[in-house]
Amino acid sequence: MEYASLNDGVKIPKVGFGTFQIPADGSAYRTVREALAAGYRHIDTAAAYFNEEEVGRAIKDSGILREEIFLTTKLWLQDYGYEQGKKGIERSLRHLGTYIDLMLIHQPYGDVVGAWKAMEEYKQAEDIRSLGVSNMTPSLWRKLAPELASIPSVNQVEFNPYYQQKEIRELMAKDKVDLEAWAPLGRGSKELFAEPVLTRLAEKYHKDAGQIILRFEVQEGCIALPHSTKPKRMRTNLEIFDFELTEDEMDSIRRLDKGHGTHNPDAPGVEEKLRKAFVIKD
Repeated sequence: MEYASLNDGVKIPKVGFGTFQIPADGSAYRTVREALAAGYRHIDTAAAYFNEEEVGRAIKDSGILREEIFLTTKLWLQDYGYEQGKKGIERSLRHLGTYIDLMLIHQPYGDVVGAWKAMEEYKQAEDIRSLGVSNMTPSLWRKLAPELASIPSVNQVEFNPYYQQKEIRELMAKDKVDLEAWAPLGRGSKELFAEPVLTRLAEKYHKDAGQIILRFEVQEGCIALPHSTKPKRMRTNLEIFDFELTEDEMDSIRRLDKGHGTHNPDAPGVEEKLRKAFVIKD
């Protein structure tokens, strides 16, 4: 594993394991245990994934020292605002049963500033080590980032060879904000995995297309969060640190960028749709 240093000095593994859509019916517990056994030391969850308790229990039962695992969770929309933010943070701490290495503002709507203030207090109390945001587009970044009392350490957004987020990366680079990639494999897009440039490189390096994609993202300076419930795929997604793409090869993948993804946080009605889709109960 390789590590990046965030702009607040906290070290983070460059490849993590995403737990979105892994249900809390024993599946999240089992899958996180398998991911940790495969070598992952960066686990990403969220209050709105409804699996924090199983994730926390899996980490506790793994036998791995807690300080060797980087744990991310996210505050949901209904917990934005200062007082409500504190309640949401306390809920996540209780569910996880441990401190939080990185807490994110999950969606950039509502009283983000109040929620950030609450997160800052818990960081000062050392319940949270680092703070960040998620799903911030260039327009939302320009609007919200200047209002925050401190600079986010990361912005977790959709990122893969088809959607390379060039504008937001330029804005974030000024403050050394890292990009975390959700859906780094394009949600398993058959079109993406069949791209000739990727299949040729996979053959050259004796890898698969998914490994070429993840290697590209790491070399681009991204923190990738692939997701799989299959132990073999978990392992192969980590096997990307024994080769390096040339600059010409990187450019050939950069040319795949279509400039858009599957989720547009700026689109009308997105906030309302998200608020209805995920309702967290105490």
